[in-house]
Amino acid sequence: MTPFVLASASPRRRALLDAVGLSPLVDPADVDETPRAIEAPLAYALRVATDKAKKKTHPVPVLAADTVVALDGAILGKSADPAEAKLMLERLSGRTHTVHTAVVVWAGSHLYSEVVSSLVRFRRLQPGEIERYVQTGEPLDKAGAYGIQGAGGALVAAVEGSYTNIVGLPLEETLRLLALVGIEP
Repeated sequence: MTPFVLASASPRRRALLDAVGLSPLVDPADVDETPRAIEAPLAYALRVATDKAKKKTHPVPVLAADTVVALDGAILGKSADPAEAKLMLERLSGRTHTVHTAVVVWAGSHLYSEVVSSLVRFRRLQPGEIERYVQTGEPLDKAGAYGIQGAGGALVAAVEGSYTNIVGLPLEETLRLLALVGIEP
């Protein structure tokens, strides 16, 4: 198998790749993830994923991704603390939001990318269950303050689109991009 680098520290992305038989070298990229003024969520995800991929100088292909939760056109970033997580979950309660994941493969002078979008509808959440979920610590440092692959999955009423996209790495599209540079499970 052709070696490649995963420019991400996300254990979820690594687990998804492991599940399909891919074992990248993990080398997280440290980039500024501050949204620019009036930057749309989809454009933001693509810019950050591209910055992550291009930050790495490896002789092998680099895979990078960035996942964004968007509600009413606004980016809901990673919750920094329990109070912020609670506010985000209150905003998502009973509503549908979009999850965009930009996937980028950087190989020498070639850049391949795709953005995948999925819809997630939360059921109406009670204040006590929001508080209990926040107390688990799971919402911290996650886009939109929830992890669908964990206890946060119980908050979700419906999903339209790629489940693995919502987890953080749309596998179908990722495998297609990796195949363009000779990497297959």
